[in-house]
Amino acid sequence: MLRSDPPPALDEHTAAHVAELFSAFSDTSRVRILSAIVERELNVNTLAELVGLSESAVSHHLRGLRQMRLVQTRREGKEVFYRIVDPHIITLFNQGIDHVRSDR
Repeated sequence: MLRSDPPPALDEHTAAHVAELFSAFSDTSRVRILSAIVERELNVNTLAELVGLSESAVSHHLRGLRQMRLVQTRREGKEVFYRIVDPHIITLFNQGIDHVRSDR
């Protein structure tokens, strides 16, 4: 059997982006917000009610998630709706939930 060389380590730029992605999942409030919008778009008011946070706190978390390009917005009149668009993020999020639930 031939031994293959180990795969190269990630470059710093890629590693930084992966770390930033996973940091989005490091806060329970953000995880709860993402869980609420993983299958449907919601506005800040509805999200605040669902996760039990103030609208201000939800808006703060959504701003960060938007800056990380994990959520997108859609405006309807005065209402702004948030959703996860990238199917990779949805898959990663669901796999994380499956992993945690399988360890029970």
